[in-house]
Parts: sequence; structure tokens; C-alpha cells
Amino acid sequence: MKSRNLGKTQLSTPEISVGCMHIGHELGDKTKVNSFINSCLDLGLNFFDLADIYEKGESEALFGSAMSGGIARERVLLQSKCGIVRDDVTTGYSTDRGYVLKAVEGSLKRLQTDYLDVLLIHRPDPLCDYEELAGTLALLEQQGKVRYFGVSNFTPYEIKLLQKFWPGTVCANQLQYSPTHSYMVSAPLHTNTTSEFALMRDDGVLDFCRLEDITIQAWSPFQAKQIRGSYIDSDKFPELNAALQKVADKFGVSKTAIVIAWIMKHPAQIQPVTGSTKIARLAECVKGAGITISREDWFEIYCAAGNVLQ
Repeated sequence: MKSRNLGKTQLSTPEISVGCMHIGHELGDKTKVNSFINSCLDLGLNFFDLADIYEKGESEALFGSAMSGGIARERVLLQSKCGIVRDDVTTGYSTDRGYVLKAVEGSLKRLQTDYLDVLLIHRPDPLCDYEELAGTLALLEQQGKVRYFGVSNFTPYEIKLLQKFWPGTVCANQLQYSPTHSYMVSAPLHTNTTSEFALMRDDGVLDFCRLEDITIQAWSPFQAKQIRGSYIDSDKFPELNAALQKVADKFGVSKTAIVIAWIMKHPAQIQPVTGSTKIARLAECVKGAGITISREDWFEIYCAAGNVLQ
């Protein structure tokens, strides 16, 4: 598995990050999670993505407990997120200093570690005092509790507001991206037209992040909002699955691998964040990272997912 620096930082991470949102209810106990982590490490995947709200903190707690079973902290890179106020449902967002500091302390305690390699602000907070947030990040860095900082689901202007007060580096912006959720690339293709696809939903975040050397992390790369579960092998996406299978047959790999190859074909060097707890599927993702599909294959998959060319 090849590595790349995360944004402008010196933090070297694998091309793929392992999403751990579902380890609680899909794996369920310390022994299975310990085995999962070790299997990921065997694949060259040592960058794990978590959040304080995942399964109400249980994902972090289970991960930390599994780590205590003989996995050295320096072998893994831990990324967590905070900022969504949630019990059973989302009730708001918060980037207030007290809230963020408490959230980070909670993550550190559950993960049984002294520091996070990366902290992301999980969602934009409409009431965010960016100067206060910048001061909070500086404090966490000074205390040695967080090495690097990023955001998730932020627009360019929200990032610029943070950068106005934060002298450090915004290393990543986690955004949903896949063949079925490709608004970042579809809108520019319809610039200066009346097409519904021309609607800019993110203020040009893809090009902004490329200009600022901010790594885009693609969350839910196998999910489509129209259905529950993956679009791979779903009868609701026959054209897309046929296109994925056609390209998969060329390389002798799975459709999962081709989705990863499709995402990583973009020159922005997007980092997929997997969400699977199945090692076999993660191995397919690793294979996909080593495949370079053609431009023609990329556009065939893009159109098969329901996207339209101008």
C-alpha cells in the first residue's frame, strides 16, 4: 500500500483510510476488533477513522479496548471527529471551546491514548466563532493532544474563515464522493448552462482543496442516498453494476476494487475512507488502489451511475 502525506503535513498515511463507524454492532467485542486491527495492519492499512458520535462512543471505546490487547500505539494513526451534538438524533452542532475540549478528552479516554494524530471538525457549525475555534485548536496542539487538524463537509469559505485565525494547516476535508455522489465533479461539467446538473452544491470545494493542498477524504464511497446499503450488486443500479463488472473483468478484480480505482483516478489524490469490517473487502480495496483505469472506463462508470455529460 502506497503512502501519501496528508495535505501539507509531514504525516504519511496510506492511500486508503479505514472507517470504523460500524465496528461496534458488526464486530461487537474486543477480541474480534483486535483481530480486525491486526488484519488491517497486515494489509498496510494503519490509518483508522473514528468519531465521538459513532455508536454513541462505543466504536471508540471498543477500538481502544482492542488496542490495549497488545497493539502498540505507534503502529497506528488515529483520526477522530467531533462537533455533532447527538443522543438518538442530531440536535445541533457545536464548536464552542468547552464542547470541543470535552469531546477530545472523551475520545482520548475511550481510545486509551494520550493523543490523536488527526482531529476533524465533523460538520460546519452555523454559530461557529472561528477565532475561538482557532484558539481551541492551538491549545490542543500546545497540549500535545492533537497533532494535526482538518474538517469534514466544509465549504471553501468556511475553511477560509478558519484559516483567517488559524496559522496551522487544515490537512483534510472529509466529503462524500462516489460514482453515485459525484456533485463535486458534475457541476463544473455543466458550467454556464441551465441544466439541473449545473447547480453548485459546494462552492467549488474540490478545486479549492486542490489549490490549498488539502486532502479530500471520500466518505461512504460505496453508499447511495437513494437506498439503504451499498449500490454494489443492488438491483436499483443495474447500469452502474454492469459498467463496474465490465471494467472489473478487464483487471480480474471485484467491483469494489474498481470503485476505489475510480475514486483514485481523479488527480486530486482523493483518499477513500472505507466503512467495511470485512477484511476480504478491505483487501479488495487495497487491490483497487493499485489499479489505474482508463479515462474511457472512468467516464463509462460515471455515466452509468446516472450522471450526464454536457
